[in-house]
Amino acid sequence: MAQSGGLNRWFVDRVLPVGTMVVAIVVIWYGFAVILNAPFERDQAARADTSLTTMQLVNKTLAQERPVLPAPHQVADEIWKTTALKKVTSKRSLIYHTWITMSSTLLGFAMGSMLGILLAVLIVHSAVLDKSLMPWVITSQTIPILAIAPMIIVVLNAVGISGLLPKAFISAYLSFFPVTVGMVKGLRSPDPRHLDLMRTYNASNQQTFWKLRWPSAVPFLFTSMKVAVAISLVGAIVGELPTGAVAGLGARLLTGSYYGQTIQIWSALIAAAVLAALLVMLVDIIARIVMSRMGMAR
Repeated sequence: MAQSGGLNRWFVDRVLPVGTMVVAIVVIWYGFAVILNAPFERDQAARADTSLTTMQLVNKTLAQERPVLPAPHQVADEIWKTTALKKVTSKRSLIYHTWITMSSTLLGFAMGSMLGILLAVLIVHSAVLDKSLMPWVITSQTIPILAIAPMIIVVLNAVGISGLLPKAFISAYLSFFPVTVGMVKGLRSPDPRHLDLMRTYNASNQQTFWKLRWPSAVPFLFTSMKVAVAISLVGAIVGELPTGAVAGLGARLLTGSYYGQTIQIWSALIAAAVLAALLVMLVDIIARIVMSRMGMAR
């Protein structure tokens, strides 16, 4: 009975709200697909000097080869063809392209997280760095990534660095910021009375860090890492655009744009969204395990 109650609660709390939103999005999506694709069909009918019934118009708008907005079933069909019906090693496989983007995302996320943690530790322990470094950290995120990404690619290519690393650097550039801000907040979160108690015990800065500041910062770290991993993916996709990459989700978007293949573009977008959700879930699972072992109930 308890298990049945738990399943019912999980269904009501998780599945039902998410499922309702998915159904609403699909209905709205179909509606806009008909609205945006209808002008082309009306124009074609006018050229042929024929008229279309409402049902014929709807059917045609949802079955165009190059629609302005593809219908959900067209995108689902494209995803099925490029995942289940293609070898993962094929350059036409969406899984292959997703893996290429994910590899640079994970490398950039790891680099950005380490850089963010290091900067946060320095900022918290040095008043000079707090005043001098933090404004630059904030200012760095005001520069549009579309403007700075080509410069990073060109500079790194000039020194002989190409392939995965330039994209990872762009991912790291985006992801270090939330980690830095989150960790600064977390490292400063201990109660002042607890810090005074550590001083009373004559604890060193290192002991205070590992026994008080770091455990307090862990929830902030994982929260910021969920944001960081999602924007790392954005950085990796943006990094594939100026390189003229032939592999990766960014490359799929680029080639789809070149040839007017909106169905390919949308399938790549859906793949990116699913990948982002999976990466955030992975960070959340790791957070639950780590915090559970640290005795922090969530």
